[in-house]
Amino acid sequence: MYKPDCNPGELKCYSDADFAGCTATGCSTSGVVVSHACGAISWLSRRQAIVSTSTTESEIIAATEAAKEIIWLKRLFCDITKLKCIPVLYVDNSAAVKLAQNPEFHHRTKHIDVKYFFVREKVVDQSIAISQISTEHQLADVMTKPLDRVRLTFLCDKMGLV
Repeated sequence: MYKPDCNPGELKCYSDADFAGCTATGCSTSGVVVSHACGAISWLSRRQAIVSTSTTESEIIAATEAAKEIIWLKRLFCDITKLKCIPVLYVDNSAAVKLAQNPEFHHRTKHIDVKYFFVREKVVDQSIAISQISTEHQLADVMTKPLDRVRLTFLCDKMGLV
């Protein structure tokens, strides 16, 4: 259900990852949900192509997928309506948020493939903003792990699903 008077002109994106969730391969799963007018307009759940060696790495990979989705949706929205502000990407991992905001290269992040710093580039050039969100309000949780009925109902309601 979409509400035209709910956050008009705003794109909100949520990304999450389950670290090494696949017991067979050790790969994580990326989850992304993008909302507009208080309803989900785009979402994905995809197994990551590489085995991450940290939760930060798996969260950065998921955030990169989310950044790509935001950029595509921004281009689509240019032909339909105006966005009032920079789209915000919400991530529940503080280290991933700091890594995306800080353009310096640290020795502890050398193992993360450069292609996953796309999200950092988009934050630096102000195409998107990134913000930490509590795990409780992370809508992308629904895309990465099994949930109990109460949590699933709460997240579906927040995504505008009825």
